[in-house]
Amino acid sequence: MPTSFQTRWPSLPYVLPFGVFVVFLALQQYSPLSVTIDYPLRIVILAIVLWVFSRNVIDLRCSQTLWTILLGVAVFAIWVAPDILFPAYRQYWLFQNSMLGHLNNKAPSEVLTSPIVLWSRIIRAVVLVPILEELFWRGWLMRWIISPRFQEVKLGSYSPAAFWITAVLFASEHGGYWDVGLIAGIAYNWWMIRTKSLGDCILAHAVTNACLCWYVVATQHWEYWN
Repeated sequence: MPTSFQTRWPSLPYVLPFGVFVVFLALQQYSPLSVTIDYPLRIVILAIVLWVFSRNVIDLRCSQTLWTILLGVAVFAIWVAPDILFPAYRQYWLFQNSMLGHLNNKAPSEVLTSPIVLWSRIIRAVVLVPILEELFWRGWLMRWIISPRFQEVKLGSYSPAAFWITAVLFASEHGGYWDVGLIAGIAYNWWMIRTKSLGDCILAHAVTNACLCWYVVATQHWEYWN
């Protein structure tokens, strides 16, 4: 059953968790707390926000589980392929500049010294981020661009403007990895249109992030976690 705030502000369950996540990222370096407290605390807060405000719009049911998993793995492969095939590829100004920032391949010291921080980052990436990002990008923005009365627009509805604006903004969120972020955004948008399922997009995103976490820890390519 929709809650009162859902009825009054229908966008809130889709937008608020993502907004909180972005604020956390922006203020990360200014936190007065130690990282071993800060990282788990942020996970708890994000989980509470999702439960309190978004639980009625989160749908984890999948219609194409196997193909969704394969799509998630494929997006991961696309994400790391340029750097594996062309090691100097991401040094070009298109990917590292004053606007996008600069990548750092050194492990954050807190990750090396605290398993709590390491696992907090993994849990955030694999469990929380796929839910809050898919709620925002494909659950809300793709529909809102079609009509501000987005709740009347079915999940997976297609319009060229909604498809490409969402993909480009999703790419911009990923900084120096905007190129593969754009491909990922296109892939997830296409999968939403194909499956009409938020759950499938959440699973695909979670699989991609899980594979990337494994790759980062196994190969120590920490720049993916900048």
